[in-house]
Amino acid sequence: MPTLERRPPADVPGGCLAVVDPATGEAFGEAPDQRPQELDAVVERAHRAWLGWRDEPAARATALRAAADAVEAAGAELARLLTREQGKPLAESSAEIARTAARLRYFAETAPQPQRIDDGRPVHSEIRWRPLGPVAAIVPWNFPLQLAAAKFAPALAAGNTMVLKPSPFTPLATRLLGSVLAKALPKDVLTIVTGREPLGARLASHPGIRHVTFTGSVPTGRAVAEGAAASLARVTLELGGNDAALLLEDVDVERIADKLFWAAFRNCGQVCMAVKRVYAPARLHSEVVEGLAQRARSVTVGPGLDPDTQLGPVNNAPQLARVEAYTGKALADGARAVAGGHRLERPGYFFAPTILTDVPPTSPVVTEEQFGPVLPVLPYRNLDEALEAANGTGFGLGGSVWGTDLDRAEAVAGRLECGTAWINHHAELSLAQPFAGAKDSGVGVAGGPWGLYGNLRPFVVHRPREA
Repeated sequence: MPTLERRPPADVPGGCLAVVDPATGEAFGEAPDQRPQELDAVVERAHRAWLGWRDEPAARATALRAAADAVEAAGAELARLLTREQGKPLAESSAEIARTAARLRYFAETAPQPQRIDDGRPVHSEIRWRPLGPVAAIVPWNFPLQLAAAKFAPALAAGNTMVLKPSPFTPLATRLLGSVLAKALPKDVLTIVTGREPLGARLASHPGIRHVTFTGSVPTGRAVAEGAAASLARVTLELGGNDAALLLEDVDVERIADKLFWAAFRNCGQVCMAVKRVYAPARLHSEVVEGLAQRARSVTVGPGLDPDTQLGPVNNAPQLARVEAYTGKALADGARAVAGGHRLERPGYFFAPTILTDVPPTSPVVTEEQFGPVLPVLPYRNLDEALEAANGTGFGLGGSVWGTDLDRAEAVAGRLECGTAWINHHAELSLAQPFAGAKDSGVGVAGGPWGLYGNLRPFVVHRPREA
């Protein structure tokens, strides 16, 4: 995920935030800039709504199915607004809307199950599951709707209510989604709040919030955890990644080049699980670099609403500056841009798709999460060296191994220090599987039944066995 946002969108009159179209660099809308003190009333309403929502599992499932229907019905409007404020191509926005609806449907059918414990004692022991209460979610700007649904769908299915704060760079589609969901959900079960800091900090530390789920940078994640600790609230933190793709000696470069390119450049590289480093065998390194560079040179970059666009802009000015700085530092230290390497001379926040070679392994573009359309390709001479480099950062979200011998590739993948490893593909997740990071990439588990149970607490009932 991106690092700390260096500045929020500009003020507009009336206590609002200006929302900028990254394809033009111009403001096109505004959202409320809510004050931290407003959260007391919001959380109190969420608590009152919880008292009715928590004990009606059948009604919750029905409401979540209706919510999925409502999202699909509003899909075209949501997708267009999402592209306008986030920048991604319209087809990707439509896919994000579809994923949002699918997640609601998945969790509508996922219910906690009681469990009997037979430990030989003369009692019946049963684990039951209870919701936590009002919970909070803080969501970044790269997948604002999909990541919001990844948090509110399991939380609501578990019987909690939620206060959701989107990034100040992408509040509009989330607010529209909230209006759409309000047609299916009871009042105050899901509340959207928007505004600049310290709104998020106050939400994370609010004494009425029982679970805080956050996606974003490592420094902000640490601050969220510190804030939540004040009230001993549970935390789930997805803190980004610097995923490595490790190519083996038997890889078919031409066969995998397209997949590998899009694993790195989808959503303009602004994906926590994107490939952010490639390690290629030394004898194949030039072929890999050129295969990726050809695709970088030929991809159509433009506004997301243009039907010909394959790659949109970087979402915001601070993130564009970060991408420029990391790339410039690498080039100054001896790296070569075989494709791209510069900002495009046009309105908006466009950066040319960039393939870097001869990159010093200690360059920030390798060791940190650049979160943009830039990909360093590094050679290796033996596999142990490559694995050491792949595992040699503080991140541990995902990784992938690419080769023809699948058994060997799987064995190598087992040596990656990350939460998810893929063979010959990358960053593909099922709604039913767990999603978690190692090391600095996060705390807790999202996805599948693990995401549901992360929003519940066990309640154990003992009773004597009947004579």
